[in-house]
Amino acid sequence: MPDTSDPAHIPDTAPLKVLIGCDTFPPDVNGAANFASRLAAGLVQRGHEVVVAAPAASRRHGRFVEDHEGASFPVERMYSWRWYPHDWLRFVLPWRSRAHAARILDEVKPDVVHIQSHIVVGRGMAREAHKRGIRVIATNHFMPENMIEHTLLPKFLRQTAIRLAWRDASRTFALCEAVTTPTRKAAAFLEAETELRGVHAISCGIDASLYTPSLEPRSENRIVFVGRVTGEKHIDVLLRAVASLDAKLDVKLDIVGGGDQMNQLKQLATTLGIRSNVNFTGYVSDEELRGTLTHATLFAMPSIAELQSIATMEAMASGLPIVAADAMALPHLVHNGENGFLFTPGDSADLAEKLTKVLRMPQDELLKLKQASLKLIEAHDIQRTLNTFESLYRGEAVTDPVTDVSLDGSAS
Repeated sequence: MPDTSDPAHIPDTAPLKVLIGCDTFPPDVNGAANFASRLAAGLVQRGHEVVVAAPAASRRHGRFVEDHEGASFPVERMYSWRWYPHDWLRFVLPWRSRAHAARILDEVKPDVVHIQSHIVVGRGMAREAHKRGIRVIATNHFMPENMIEHTLLPKFLRQTAIRLAWRDASRTFALCEAVTTPTRKAAAFLEAETELRGVHAISCGIDASLYTPSLEPRSENRIVFVGRVTGEKHIDVLLRAVASLDAKLDVKLDIVGGGDQMNQLKQLATTLGIRSNVNFTGYVSDEELRGTLTHATLFAMPSIAELQSIATMEAMASGLPIVAADAMALPHLVHNGENGFLFTPGDSADLAEKLTKVLRMPQDELLKLKQASLKLIEAHDIQRTLNTFESLYRGEAVTDPVTDVSLDGSAS
């Protein structure tokens, strides 16, 4: 039991005032932004007061009440600059982050600060909150390898830059009372790359009720990928795999998302002779995304740097079989032979074999994969995630929720 005589402990009946510091937030489209949005909305719906601090999405900056995920709350949009090597990224000037943080903290006077990265906004928030004696919780969604190709650094300097990025993460996260990341494997990875210990594995969570599974047989073979159309997602591996499939399967591929690799991948699809079968949708609305997932045959995720993969979780909530790279956190979601199959990262031939296996499955076996996805996603319910973060915000000890479970409910 927590020591409620400790003045740092917030009674579990008191509403909280939470300041969430983000380097990316909607309208940005990525896992970290989506999680921060769902977290803020979920806390508001539980009666807490939430303010989000994030880079302005345009030149318009200031504090605005915004609607996200069915909830309204203030978002402090800090003056930002466009990072042109990336297709949409905007950032707060690093040497201004502490000044922004000091002003916002003194205005909001939060009970707790929850940073979503150590990069710019998180760095300033952690240091200024620590100086004021305000509890800081951090969630790491960051993989330097995912950002490095959007820099202008020559390749021979990139490994050095990655080491420096992890060292910087160590310094910022050392100021935090608790550090979390979405999966146990990601937590172990973060501990290995930094001096941190005791990193919590807390799923980003998902509201499965928002998705509509369809267990009916499909009239066509349609594979879907959802995510940023960027190099670290290895979409080229998926295109090469689809190109090698038996033409009799008449496979259609939906690439849902936008990014800097769109033109190159369209050209690759043309070169491979499958351009007419590949639909590059660009960014779509939530409703369009859910509709695409409902009607797909299976979901493919070739990325090798996923700390959790919300897109894969959305596909599971839509009742889809999954074929994913056997890398980072994806094996936590894809249980080989239960709700899909894992393939050797970067191996388009192995990916093609696993895709073919699903596409040629008898309906009764395919149905088992779909039902397994629906069962396995139950452990990632967003309400469990909110419960755990509320406890961390109040200074209580927590036991990480078990999310990597087998179909019989036992931890794997």
